[in-house]
Parts: sequence; C-alpha cells; structure tokens
Amino acid sequence: MSSVLTGPMRLPFLILTPACVLVGVATAVYEGYPMDLYHLVMVFIGAIAAHISVNALNEYFDFKSGLDFKTIKTPFSGGSGTLPENPDMGHSALITGLISIGITSAVGIYFLYVRGFWLLPLGLVGIFIIMAYTKLITKNPIFCLIVPGLGFGPLMVMGTDFALTGSYSLTAFVASLVPFFLVSDLLLLNQFPDMEPDRAIGRKHIPIAIGRALSARVYEAFIFAAYLSVFFGSMLGYLPLTGMIALLSLVIAIPTTRGVKLHADDMPGLMPYMVKNVVINISTPVLLAIGIFLDKGLGS
Repeated sequence: MSSVLTGPMRLPFLILTPACVLVGVATAVYEGYPMDLYHLVMVFIGAIAAHISVNALNEYFDFKSGLDFKTIKTPFSGGSGTLPENPDMGHSALITGLISIGITSAVGIYFLYVRGFWLLPLGLVGIFIIMAYTKLITKNPIFCLIVPGLGFGPLMVMGTDFALTGSYSLTAFVASLVPFFLVSDLLLLNQFPDMEPDRAIGRKHIPIAIGRALSARVYEAFIFAAYLSVFFGSMLGYLPLTGMIALLSLVIAIPTTRGVKLHADDMPGLMPYMVKNVVINISTPVLLAIGIFLDKGLGS
C-alpha cells in the first residue's frame, strides 16, 4: 500500500530538488550570509513539496486523460504506472498533489513574512507552473521546453537564495542558468519516447513540433549553454573560478549529446543516454555548488 501511495510522488526523481536547492544555498554562503539551520530545513521542505506536487498532479491528469494507458513506460517517461495498475487511487494522487502544494504555499508565506514581499513574484509563478503544467503548458512547444528549467533553475535557486539572504543577486541568477538549461533538457529528452501518445491527447512539445532529429540539436544547444553559463559566469566574476569544477561533467555530456543525435529515433539505443542525461542533471549542479563552497572555504 505504501508504494501505491508514494508512486505518484515519483520518489527516485526527487533527488533533483536537493541538487538544485544546494546551488542556491551555495550562492547565499558565497554572498557572506550565515546559515540559519531552521530556514535551511524550511527551504528544503518547501522545494521537495513543490516537486512532489507537480509529480502527483501530472500523474493524476495523465491518468484521467488516458495518456498513461497509451504510453510504453520507461524508467524516465510514461509516469510511474501506479494509477493504471490501481485506478481507485486516482483521487489519492490528486489529494497528494494538493496537500503538497499547500505545504509549499505555507513555507512561501512564512518567508514572505520573514524576508518581505519581493519573494512573492517567484512564488506566484511557481504555484502557477505547478497547477498549469500538465493541462496548459504541455500544449505549447516553447513553454513546454523552458518551464521545467525555469522551475528548477531561476525559481528554485533564486528562491532559495532569497529565502536565506532576503535579497536577489546576479550570482544566484547566473548559477540558476545551469539547472535552467539542464532540466529543460531533461524533460525534453524524456519526451522522445512518448511523442506519439502525447500527440494523440493534444500535447505539443518540441519533439512533436519539429521532430526528434531537430530536437536533438536543441538538446545539444541547451547542454552547452549550461556549461557556457558556468564558464562566462566565472570569467566575468559572477561566480568564483572554483565554480568551473562543474565543467568536469563535460566528460559525460559530450558523448551524451553525440549519442542523443545518433539515436534520436531509436528508443532502445537512446536509453543509455537518457541515464547519462540524469547523471549530468544531478552531478553538474552539485559540482557547481561544491565549487562555490570551496571558494568560500579557501577564502576564509
């Protein structure tokens, strides 16, 4: 029963959230703000709840639309498979999503009180994305491409930084570009196997709009945009030079982009590169955060 209840949360995917939050924590430390453990825990709770909410609501709406019955499930696409196997649990997935968004909202209201109302725009955009992603955003190719990265990049990283510091910074913005490009790519690549079922229910993401081969080119451009953000951010002084440790994951990213282009229309052949894409999405923000922390340690 516990696996049925937690299935729509997609627990294995939640590891992306602490990786992105960690970047915001690192920029706050880099800016010289002391860490408040209570605020740090609150940030993590709010971020994890937001991720659970978008996952659970996505599961619910994909189940209700019939999409989950059309897709061939892979480790990275097609949902968790929980609701098609347990149709009577659909309402539970909806409740899970709504409770989680309530927790995120409560955390946001707390930080509005503590840090001020300049956090409100980020919070409102975040709530809108959670509520509108499956029903609205997935029907527009450009929005479907950039919104996942917006949520885990600028919203999560800059929101974390603001919650811990009470202000916005160019450092947090530049650092947020890394998960922005990478997470947009994560969702883009995960759409490759589901292209035909997604089209059947009215979705229109980038692979549907321009095909897999051209989408692989978009994937390549976004991958290297993430690394260029690190390089130029460090060279221009917005990030410490030690942040270039994040470039180490290029050893995975370069062969992955080649593999994606080569196997764009070959789903079994694409699977190993989807695994590597997940590794890139987790390791690169973590390496960036370590690099930023390292600069603070070397400077102390």
